[in-house]
Amino acid sequence: RLWLAPPTRTDRDILQKEGCLSVYAQAGGRVEIPGCSLCMGNQARVKPRATVISTSTRNFDNRLGDSTRVYLASSELTALAALFGKLPTVREYFDFLEKKNM
Repeated sequence: RLWLAPPTRTDRDILQKEGCLSVYAQAGGRVEIPGCSLCMGNQARVKPRATVISTSTRNFDNRLGDSTRVYLASSELTALAALFGKLPTVREYFDFLEKKNM
């Protein structure tokens, strides 16, 4: 699943104006209420024992679902995980950066 929570309404409006929200929607993304909705665990929960990578600032037991494994990461690493469909290895991460910077 792809959940997005812009930090402010202004950010959400900019993403909308630039067409980003429609790209996320086409990819199956769900835009939450701007602000701390995801940080506080206010959104729908994931299935039990799911693995989640998040740019959130909070990670505590059962916040996103029962027995979930939540990894907090930078925006860049989280985007790579979304592209790869899994947490990238260190080698995959640096290989991607090398290709990106060519």
